[in-house]
Amino acid sequence: MVDLIAALPLEGRDTKGDLYEYMLSKIATAGQNGQFRTPRHIIQLMVELTQPTPDDWVCDPACGTAGFLVAVGESLRHHHPDLFHNRHQREHFHSKLFNGFDFDSTMLRIGSMNLLLHGVEQPNIVYRDSLSEDHAGETDKYTLVLANPPFAGSLDYENTAKDLLSVVKTKKTELLFLALFLRLLKAGGRAAVIVPDGVLFGSSRAHRELRRMLVEDQKLDAVISLPSGVFRPYAGVSTAILVFTKTNSGGTDTVWFYDVEADGWSLDDKRQPLLPEGKLGPLPETAPSDEEHEKNNLPDVLARWAHRNASERERARTAHSFTVPKDEIASKNYDLSLNRYKEVVYEEVQHDPPQKILTDLKALETEILQGIEELEGMLR
Repeated sequence: MVDLIAALPLEGRDTKGDLYEYMLSKIATAGQNGQFRTPRHIIQLMVELTQPTPDDWVCDPACGTAGFLVAVGESLRHHHPDLFHNRHQREHFHSKLFNGFDFDSTMLRIGSMNLLLHGVEQPNIVYRDSLSEDHAGETDKYTLVLANPPFAGSLDYENTAKDLLSVVKTKKTELLFLALFLRLLKAGGRAAVIVPDGVLFGSSRAHRELRRMLVEDQKLDAVISLPSGVFRPYAGVSTAILVFTKTNSGGTDTVWFYDVEADGWSLDDKRQPLLPEGKLGPLPETAPSDEEHEKNNLPDVLARWAHRNASERERARTAHSFTVPKDEIASKNYDLSLNRYKEVVYEEVQHDPPQKILTDLKALETEILQGIEELEGMLR
């Protein structure tokens, strides 16, 4: 085994990082604390939506194996290859840009190693119970938050950080994490985070208040609905990506909605690729055809996102994507579920008149009876 490993071309950062991620994908199982691996193509989509820069301070407060942070690093190397020629940006990249919290020591070790193997020399991956500890020193610190926090959990009030309860009084972890993201971000900072569908339309006071804050006090940019099979085989929950900017002074004009129906993989427990490797993900090697688009909507998400403030505003609500004015969302209790605003076109089917249907049924009955008589004759 040592001889086999010695023959591998491990000098390159990409080879070691890819090997490690491959190993993680093979041992990925839902953990004791509800964590599971976010699909790489969904992470890549969220990173491309937010376009990280070399001067960002990026944080994932539920980092797990650090998949989001690794994807940010790869994006920066691709889009900003000159950052390593600038001493300040190079030092920032290796020591301050990547920040992750988790309260599972195994995840901390895996996440730190993942970033090290992807060429980050001093990643700031630290032990922290993000929802229980007050956030002195972390408030208003980060310019970009990317996360897929645990869903469907519940904390007692006495075990929840008081500064989060001051934002929204709730025991639900998915709402507390949204309050946390708003705490961590600087004014002008942006976020792309995954939330369960219940956050979008839940009727409790905490649900409505948090949605009101996103729409009225901050700038809600997009709600991207994901198909329910994205996280199989670990969970079949329906989810969405929320993209927003912290302003503390409003700014929401219209909200862009996109209904992702296919992500390039089968939506069952096997999650088999539906297209060749070069056609998968949000950045395929060549532009997809109409037939390929039906199997992978992610490139179209990025293409339309770029026009969300222009041609997308003219698009009909029967399309994959459309925009909704803030006033309309406010009038519907800040409901952010896509189906609340999407319009469905029903085609009128021309039916035969009842008399003709009856005549056809009688003719069919006669044929059946004749067939039975012939069969009985043959049997005799």
